[in-house]
Order: sequence, then C-alpha cells, then structure tokens
Amino acid sequence: MPALPSPPAAVLFDLDGTLCDSEAGIVEHLAAAHATVGLPVPSRPVLRGCVGPPWSESLPAIGVPPDQVEPLITAYRATYDPAAPGLAVPFPGVADALGHLHGAGLALAVATSKPQHLATRIVVEGPLGRWFDEVVGADPAAGRHTKADVVGTALGSLGGLDATAVVMVGDRLHDVHGAAAHGVATVGVGWGCAEPGELEAAGAVEVVGSPEALVALLLGP
Repeated sequence: MPALPSPPAAVLFDLDGTLCDSEAGIVEHLAAAHATVGLPVPSRPVLRGCVGPPWSESLPAIGVPPDQVEPLITAYRATYDPAAPGLAVPFPGVADALGHLHGAGLALAVATSKPQHLATRIVVEGPLGRWFDEVVGADPAAGRHTKADVVGTALGSLGGLDATAVVMVGDRLHDVHGAAAHGVATVGVGWGCAEPGELEAAGAVEVVGSPEALVALLLGP
C-alpha cells in the first residue's frame, strides 16, 4: 500500500461523490435510460452503486446485457449530458477545503471516469474551476478507458511529479485501485457512494468524514 506523503505536492480529486453530489441526477437519468432501451429499471440502491466507476465496469455488474451497454449509455448521455453542470453540486465545505489546499501551494487536478468533455464543462462552468490546474477525464480516443489510465494522464499533466508526492482523493474502490496502479496513495471520503468498509478494504490509507478533516490530514495541524 503506498504511503501518505506529508505534505503532498499535489492532490488528484475524483469528481462524482467526492467533489460534487451528483448521485441524484445520475440515478434519475440512468433509470430513465433503462426504460428508454426497454430494460427493467433496477432499484435505486443498485443504480447508486453505478455512481463513480466507468460504465464499462458498472453496467455489466448490475446485469445489463453486453449488447445493450452502448445503447444504454447513448440513451443516458442524450438526457444527462445537457443537464450535467446544473446537477453537479459541490458538497458543503469542499470549496473551502480546496481554497486551503491551493493556498498552501499544493497543485490540484481532477481525475475522473466521467468523459473528458463533460468533466471539463462541469468543473470549468461550476464554482470549483478556479482551484484546479488540470481536469482529466476518460477519453477512449486518447486511450483513457480506466481510472488507472486517467490517473496516469493526470500525473503527467502535473509535470511528471514523483507518484510518492501525490495523493488521490476519492469515494469508491476504483479510485483506490486506479491510483495504486501508479504508486499513488488514496485518501477515501466518507460522504460519497462507497458501501461501508469498501474504501478500507480497497486499500485507502485513511478515510475522512468531512472536507475539514481532509485538509487537516493533508496539511497537518
């Protein structure tokens, strides 16, 4: 398990469930997309489990047939993408936490499984954009399919910092695994969509319960 640098030189943040409370909008539009393509609509807890991981992983895991994954994604994107910036509301305390970290000289970047174009719109058009040096999302055309792909690109965008000086902050196990593929330690956040014990079992070095606790952990007392 990678060790937590103290203090880190840079922090990579997941988007949905970490920076922004996007769950309700994602679940609503994903349920509608199921109905659109003629699939049974799963329960809310099942759909909630899809928030965060790449669709290529989460949709088959909830029983979407392989030949329906792309049609379902297309139906979801048709309604969700235009509304996404308005549905991604920062969690309370997140903006202040980013301000403290930025003010302390840490480089900040978003590293998300959301498509690049959509992640850029959400961050740049939203209230958090001023804090981030880079926004990196999934982009199959550029070879970014998995969270590990995204983290690798984000690390490169920060000037090739040593991975031991970087921290990933996320709310799901795939954040932990994607960061660990590059030797980056992950701090889990307890306000996202993880199941109890998920982040600890995945190998998060710490799980914090509030943005204030995150700042204290990364910067020290």
